Amino acid sequence: MDLSYILNHLGEEREQYFQAVSPPIMQSSNFTFENVERMRASLQDEMDTPFYSRGCNPTVAILRKKIAALAGAEDAMIFSSGSASIAAAVLSQVQAGDHIVCVSSPYSWTNKLLTKMLSRFGVTHTFVDGTQSTNYEAAIQDNTKLLFLESPNSLTFELQDIGAVVALAKARGLITVMDNSYATPLYQQPIKMGVDIVCHSASKYLNGHSDIVAGALVASKEMTRKIFEGEFMTLGGIISPNDAWLMLRGLRTLPIRMEAVSRHTMEVVNFLHEHPKVEKVLYPFHPSFPQYELAKAQMKGSGGLFSAYFKAQDMSSMQAFCDRLERFLLACSWGGHESLIFPTCVLHQSENYRTTEMPWNFARFYVGLEDPKVLISDLSNALGAL
Repeated sequence: MDLSYILNHLGEEREQYFQAVSPPIMQSSNFTFENVERMRASLQDEMDTPFYSRGCNPTVAILRKKIAALAGAEDAMIFSSGSASIAAAVLSQVQAGDHIVCVSSPYSWTNKLLTKMLSRFGVTHTFVDGTQSTNYEAAIQDNTKLLFLESPNSLTFELQDIGAVVALAKARGLITVMDNSYATPLYQQPIKMGVDIVCHSASKYLNGHSDIVAGALVASKEMTRKIFEGEFMTLGGIISPNDAWLMLRGLRTLPIRMEAVSRHTMEVVNFLHEHPKVEKVLYPFHPSFPQYELAKAQMKGSGGLFSAYFKAQDMSSMQAFCDRLERFLLACSWGGHESLIFPTCVLHQSENYRTTEMPWNFARFYVGLEDPKVLISDLSNALGAL
């Protein structure tokens, strides 16, 4: 199935809605039935038949088909956030007394799921340096049930050798769950590499317009049905039909957005890599990245997210650099059309992040669809504050 067909036609039964090019928003919570027999049949398959929109909504169903096909998976589920998809994936595989091995420094809400929530119910965890797959093996206990990956992670971009971790998990009868938000299904397909459940923050590239919050989960039909009947329907972290439609719209341009973002980012990264006021740049597809060869082996591209350490004399000068930027907006998310910066100096002296270990001279950047020459000029001007 070719990419253009998936994005533009798959799941779109136009004869059912007046041959409209764009599918309608089925903004309905409830669906009616002609007789008891049809109602009974629908109730027996709430995952794939409209009965109540918490289970199956026709607009969301189109999106499910596209996301599954993009990821090379049998099925997909759409959630109200990326953290909801990760929570459902992990909760579906563990019970009290189980143990999880997770890559160190995962997404902050994944960290909180393990350290603050699951720990209350007797599920333990071990964080490991995932750059060496042997660290996963060393951390496995008799009660380990799940290995969690995030490759690359979304701050400093450490990778795991996905094939090696999957081989280890299969040999031990363990489940693998992976956050693939950074790379998207276009640039990395962990399902085809043997990962059992793959999650995405769909607020990012998959939607691409910074106007919804959503998550996605892809897996086998058996696995997705298990999660649907348990965590999905019970916790109810569903996406609205309107947001599903917005995400369908965003997917149409995913390949050209990713191509442009990747091209622009490399120009910006090359500029900063050579700048005397920059200590180090982290970008998986730059030759200076420690795992550059693994990145090229596992990924087709690297998108718009990179980080850098700056040679700032003090935190006030780092803050002045950030405040002087005009084209890079101060914000926490990424994946849209706009370029962004999230400086870790914002976490210092914060009531919520008093224990942060991130240095104040570090910042994560996202390069959007702006002209890279304009972005470089903006950075050049702001670097004068350091």
